[in-house]
Amino acid sequence: MAEKILSRRGHRAVYAGDLAVVDVDQVMVVDSIAQSFIERMERDLAAVPKYPERVSIVIDHVAPASTVSVAQAQKEARAYAAATGVRLFDVGRGICHQVLMEERLAQPGWIVLGSDSHSTTYGAVAAFGTGMGATDIALAAASGKTWLRVPESVKVTFSGDLQPGVTAKDAALEMIRVLGADGATYQSIEIHAGDRFTRGERMTLANLCVEAGAKAGLVVPGGEILTGYGYDVPDWVYPDPGADYRQEVEIDLTTLRPRMSAPSEVDNVHDVSALRGLKVDQVFIGTCTNGRIEDLHAAAEVLRGRRVDPSTRLLVIPASSQVMEQALEDGTLLTLQRAGAALGTPGCGPCMGRHQGVLAPGEVCVSTSNRNFIGRMGDKDARVYLASPAVAAATAVMGRIALPGDVEAWVGA
Repeated sequence: MAEKILSRRGHRAVYAGDLAVVDVDQVMVVDSIAQSFIERMERDLAAVPKYPERVSIVIDHVAPASTVSVAQAQKEARAYAAATGVRLFDVGRGICHQVLMEERLAQPGWIVLGSDSHSTTYGAVAAFGTGMGATDIALAAASGKTWLRVPESVKVTFSGDLQPGVTAKDAALEMIRVLGADGATYQSIEIHAGDRFTRGERMTLANLCVEAGAKAGLVVPGGEILTGYGYDVPDWVYPDPGADYRQEVEIDLTTLRPRMSAPSEVDNVHDVSALRGLKVDQVFIGTCTNGRIEDLHAAAEVLRGRRVDPSTRLLVIPASSQVMEQALEDGTLLTLQRAGAALGTPGCGPCMGRHQGVLAPGEVCVSTSNRNFIGRMGDKDARVYLASPAVAAATAVMGRIALPGDVEAWVGA
């Protein structure tokens, strides 16, 4: 798939290892890098975006602003967008990857560059999404093109069916466990899952591909990608039968149990049952990995009629304003609020440890996010465990790492 997309967007056939100059369909700039992006454009390149309609600035990483310097940077981003005509998604619209998907700014066969490492998320709809730094992003905005070494591909096949209580997040963590944190460095992880998984679940899978080092994560189109959103999926996007892969992995979903990444590497994956009982100070449900409506539904199902343990904090931050509106309309946010959750402005929240719930020394957090590195969510001595929304919600109720079934058993007792 990677070879096919880069060949089509570069107007010549390319294969793994080749250098390709390709047309870029969308450039995404987040607030935390916007100042650097603007500086590169104005000072270093003396240029404006060649195609303003292909550039989006999203204020999401520290939204609302937490300091005067952050507020100034966001003010400059707004002014730049107004002056150049690029799109601006301001405070409260939501997380960049969720927003671009909702706005249909990622399409099958497109190349989408983002100034955020989890831009692999766009592979959920078979777009070649990848993260780059301020200089490369600016060059792409100024020229409408970028250059890439065509990555080799790793084929990951999901077979069987998820069992009750097991989610796409667990499947993604298992994939990372099998491949390892650097097992797909500068490669394209190509996920074959048939018609399994919703668009949101595919976003979770593609999002976490970068945690195995991948340059891109591409999910072969199927299921509701073909029927539910009106995407135009060209035949040429699909991989050829018998295509060459650097590595092939098969994961049987039928045998998979709820998974959790323990500190301080994402590939440090265990069965949740092996970590059950550890005292937890904070639970965070949200992020570009698991802040969608189905994730909030899963958490609400566990929390309905229950209360968060008095010794544990629960933060819930929807991934976008659309998600928040859906959760308001169907009563999900009321369920979460009544359970004791603190609700936040749509955006990244404490995921990168800059505001809205950073951790103190020694604190333990269970998060539905994508990284648990040392210092990721606050103090270097805090510990972060990654899990699905249902496991996170059960942990909030119990005050310690738990499975949803533990909540039922505890209430019954």
